[in-house]
Amino acid sequence: LKTDDPNSTGRPRPTCGILRPMNTPHTLEAQLDDFDPAARQAALKTLIAEHGGKRPPAGTNLNMHLHSFFSYNAEGWSPSHLAWEARKAGLYAAGLCDFDVLDGLEEFLEAAARLELRATVNLETRAFMRDYADVDLSSPGEPGVTYIMGAGFTRLPTAGSSQAEGLDGYRRRAQERNLALISRINPHVPEIAVDYEQDVLPLTPRGGATERHIIAAYVNKAATACADVAAFWAKTLDKGAASTQALLDDRPSLEDAVRSKLAKRGGYGYEQPSEDTFPPVDDFIDWVRANGAIPMTTWLDGTSAGESDARGLLEYLRDKGAVALNIIPDRNWNVSDPAARATKIANLNAIVAGAVDLHLPVNIGTEMNKRGLPFVDDLAVDALRPHAETFTTGAQIMVGHTLLACYAALPYAGQAANDMFADVAAKNDFFAAVGALPPLSVALAEKLSDMGTDGSLSWFRSQV
Repeated sequence: LKTDDPNSTGRPRPTCGILRPMNTPHTLEAQLDDFDPAARQAALKTLIAEHGGKRPPAGTNLNMHLHSFFSYNAEGWSPSHLAWEARKAGLYAAGLCDFDVLDGLEEFLEAAARLELRATVNLETRAFMRDYADVDLSSPGEPGVTYIMGAGFTRLPTAGSSQAEGLDGYRRRAQERNLALISRINPHVPEIAVDYEQDVLPLTPRGGATERHIIAAYVNKAATACADVAAFWAKTLDKGAASTQALLDDRPSLEDAVRSKLAKRGGYGYEQPSEDTFPPVDDFIDWVRANGAIPMTTWLDGTSAGESDARGLLEYLRDKGAVALNIIPDRNWNVSDPAARATKIANLNAIVAGAVDLHLPVNIGTEMNKRGLPFVDDLAVDALRPHAETFTTGAQIMVGHTLLACYAALPYAGQAANDMFADVAAKNDFFAAVGALPPLSVALAEKLSDMGTDGSLSWFRSQV
């Protein structure tokens, strides 16, 4: 954990986007979300010392897709806080997954080792698929645009390397999109026009601002700049007094309404993405592989034209180099309309069956980048129970890759791993077996480091 981070502001971290007095009681768990990494480290150390023996044993539920405050977490949680909550809840495994950045990588993996939590670190972004340019994929209303991930990053790219330049590029392009969005919105709401440096970046610890941060900044600005906040939002959102007041009493719903009006399709600042807005999917997959991580495609719910042929889409991206699949299960079954629910569950079953048949590990999680999302999926519900073993095996493979890549120089998607096993099924079995071992501890991490890569690989083989 870096305690001398030159990018740290040293300021206590306000709950993401929500105005609150600075004299809020400073509990240890709240300190886990301080912008100062030294404060987070000290808080975690104290929590472990005081409550380490009270944590439940690891259960069967898992969350391998958790955003932190380095991109956007609805609770404002840091990587340390995510690891703490995962271990406190007895999760089998957990995965950090921030958008366009790896700022939380070292913190999350070290916190997980201290907590003896199975863990991995992912990165999510959006890319353009030229062969699907005329149909929607996982980004509704934006033909050709897909969410995509790299999974199991174990170290930051070396400064000056092409990998580091690629990572800087994702951050830079995200900032350029943010600035362009604000420039389109501000003329429509001059009363609450925001400044990126002054109003948006202070909501993030290292500049990884997202569209949700921008919306939070507009809501914050209205609260301080408008004499009659209710009247302003009633006019801007075209709402009646009662519905506007209901939104003002429900910050998450207010931000959703503002986001729809200002930034989403049909809103003041929306601009239809093109092939030039996001990097080509091939480039992202190559970058992930160059970092020793796992190229991972994503799945929304199968209702778009581009996702209608689940098997075809998986095969297409597998041929591009993607070797795993990410799903957000909650949106595929937790639907109020019975007909839509039945359709989405059928689509979920189809995509999981396709992944299993193609030997693609399946990664799942809840994101936690919006209020109301569950902390973890309940794999015992009827819709998910048939896939629980597949989801657990997927988590084990991600954890196994993280361990083997970090200590044995054997990443899952690397040529050495491909050469070592007769087929993908055998490789999956080995990586899953490593991931199923008791969680990494600080002591074991030191032991493996002392062994070197060959010694570590021999040790892992002896344990499985």
